[in-house]
Amino acid sequence: MSNNIIANAKQTLAIEIEAINGLSNFIDHSFEEAINAIHTANGRFIVSGIGKSAIIAQKIVATCNSTGTPSLFLHAAEAIHGDSGMITPNDIVLIISKSGESPEIKNLVQLVKQFGNTLIGMVGNIDSYLAKESKWVLNTTVTKEACLNNLAPTSSTTAQMVMGDLIAVCLMELNSFKANDFAKFHPGGNLGKRLTLTAGQIANNNSKPKVFLSTGLKEVIHTISKNRLGATAVVNDQNKVEGIITDGDIRRMLEAHTSIQDLTALDIYHKAPITIGSDALAVNALELMQQKDISQIIVADAGDYIGIIHMHDLMREGIL
Repeated sequence: MSNNIIANAKQTLAIEIEAINGLSNFIDHSFEEAINAIHTANGRFIVSGIGKSAIIAQKIVATCNSTGTPSLFLHAAEAIHGDSGMITPNDIVLIISKSGESPEIKNLVQLVKQFGNTLIGMVGNIDSYLAKESKWVLNTTVTKEACLNNLAPTSSTTAQMVMGDLIAVCLMELNSFKANDFAKFHPGGNLGKRLTLTAGQIANNNSKPKVFLSTGLKEVIHTISKNRLGATAVVNDQNKVEGIITDGDIRRMLEAHTSIQDLTALDIYHKAPITIGSDALAVNALELMQQKDISQIIVADAGDYIGIIHMHDLMREGIL
């Protein structure tokens, strides 16, 4: 039984990969013209379908909206019951259908044509009603479904999904959509934090342990323990960073000295520590900490001490 499951899974994967690879044959001038038309349209990009194609349409709309192309989803069945009112004169309508022949699709095509809107068909049958009535056709024909009975939409919906991603990514480039733009639409969650959260913001939420070069060892240990960041910055009278002392430095010092009563920060600190600016992204701080194999990093601007970030801060914020 186990071997059958593995074999079926691999066969399904092979069929779906074949469907995706086949799309490269359909990326032609019609595709290019359709993308340019969506990009230069004065209206919105409306995507519609029915059944599984409607679900794909919703995903395409979500991807386009989050990547700089204002889009709306219109369910083909609801369009003939009033929802077609969302279509305005300058909108471009993309209708998705495997067969291109279902009654709901035909009705919607007629409405779009009556409204005078530009119609793009994403269809798996280029001889269908939808294909013939569309100004441009995005061909998603597949040789067969991955379903064992060649019935349930599987490779056909995969092809539609991938074609939708091609649309979104091409429009992103035409819109010169950058990471900062992406962050505007994704301010929440871990993804938003990776694009917006700065080292300074994390440091400002932490305590800011610091000692001077002349600070005695007992006070250094107390400062590190009290602030629970595993380290303290060493600064001068102008609050400029001189170095850092970590828990590890304390342990190594205890192993190396039999008498510690007269030791100060000057005796055990690391000069010229690794720092990062407060405006740098927290994800960049993570990359630097991993590269240097350190657990803490000092945040400083032009040498001025701002605070310390610990690896645990990045874990708590979901950056790591």
